[in-house]
Order: sequence, then C-alpha cells, then structure tokens
Amino acid sequence: MKKSLKYYAQVAAIALGVGIGAGTLQAAAGPFFQDQQQQQPDYSKNKRYQQGMREGKDDQAHKLDHSKKRHFAKDEDQKAYEAGYQQGHGNK
Repeated sequence: MKKSLKYYAQVAAIALGVGIGAGTLQAAAGPFFQDQQQQQPDYSKNKRYQQGMREGKDDQAHKLDHSKKRHFAKDEDQKAYEAGYQQGHGNK
C-alpha cells in the first residue's frame, strides 16, 4: 500500500501547525503565570512577617497547624504575618 506524496505533505503540515500553535500558546501564557507568582510584596523586613515566620517554624517543629490565630488591626500587617507564617511552616 503506497501512500502518496500529498498525504505525507498533509501530515507534515498538521504536525508543523500543532508545534507552532503549542509554542505560541506557551509563549503567551508564560508572562501571565510569571506575574501571578510575583504579585506578593517583599515583607522580609516587616516585623509582623518575622513574627509569623518564627511562629510558623515553631508550629512546624511541634507539628501544629496554625495554633496561634493572630489578628492585626492593619490589613497589611495581617497579610505580612500570614505570608511569614506560611513561609516558616513550610507552605508556599
């Protein structure tokens, strides 16, 4: 059973189209996912972040899960504490 040159040309064109389409999709999606990862501000010098980091490490060492429920008046302090806690507890 002989396949014609036209058949092989069609198969090659489809394969090339799929390859180019996948590459374009990956290139377009790359910056979107990169932005999602970089939206969290740098809290490393924030004292609430450092407090959360210490308490997260302590809870991790004692196999506890968020044993200290801290609530802060400022939303930014709460976010910094939670980010530090998650980092210290080993969650990302």
